[in-house]
Amino acid sequence: MDNSTRAIISGYIEKARKKLEVSERLLRSGDYDDAVSRAYYAAFHAAQALLLSEGERAETHKGVITLFGLLFVKSGKFDRRFGKYLANLKDERENGDYEVFSYIDQETAEKAVAEAGEFLREAETYLKKLGVID
Repeated sequence: MDNSTRAIISGYIEKARKKLEVSERLLRSGDYDDAVSRAYYAAFHAAQALLLSEGERAETHKGVITLFGLLFVKSGKFDRRFGKYLANLKDERENGDYEVFSYIDQETAEKAVAEAGEFLREAETYLKKLGVID
């Protein structure tokens, strides 16, 4: 893997970390829709980093989820729950962002932030084992 690819992967992970931090702040302030949205993007950017570690990119959100499922879940590199986390976070983000009457409450937002954090930690662990990030 070349240095520019490593830099992009590191950039995705750093962006994911920042999105997770923001989601935690939004959760504490009671902004549940936006907390879920930022939580999703934390997982989304971590997934993009993982895909790039396999030499893959996706053009759409659905593509990221599909490729993550194929390359990481079906292959056994990641537990099935991580594929579910990513898909559920996307659905909840869309509900919170686009629906006038969102069902996102504190419990839903807390779960989303926790799942995004777990997803990011698992991605970081995987990428560290590969020697891609420090």
